[in-house]
Order: sequence, then C-alpha cells, then structure tokens
Amino acid sequence: MTPKEKYDQAFMESFSIDKQALNDSLEYNSVEEWDSVGHMTLIGLLEDTFEIAMDMDDIIDFSSYNKGHEILEKYGVTLGGKK
Repeated sequence: MTPKEKYDQAFMESFSIDKQALNDSLEYNSVEEWDSVGHMTLIGLLEDTFEIAMDMDDIIDFSSYNKGHEILEKYGVTLGGKK
C-alpha cells in the first residue's frame, strides 16, 4: 500500500466514509464523525501508520484532508498527488 493509500485508509476508517468523500471539501466537522474525538482517533491512527509523533500545533492545524498532506510532509511523509 502506498503512503497515499494508507492516508486515505486512515480517513475512511476513522470517519466511516468512502473514498469519494476524500476531496477538497473534507474538513473538520464537515462529516458528523469528524468531531474532537474523531480527530484524535485520526491523528493517532496516522501517527501509528507513519511512525511519527506530531507536535500539538500540527494536530490543531490538521483541519482538512488537504491540510493533512502539508502537515505530514513536515514529518517526511510524501503522499504525492493532489494537495
């Protein structure tokens, strides 16, 4: 599985959404499951998947599907594709 596929899988698993929902409009609170608890579930899953530990500022700034691309690049995770 590519890093992008792992990233997408984390979103789909954390929020019980399908691949079609992974787009520019996917943001914090845009789906019911992406609340504060869902957010921390996603962060934990991404940290485990990519073996990283995000700074608190990055966890707070992780406000959308696209923003996550930028943040993970800071930790050496290159997802490729659309940001």
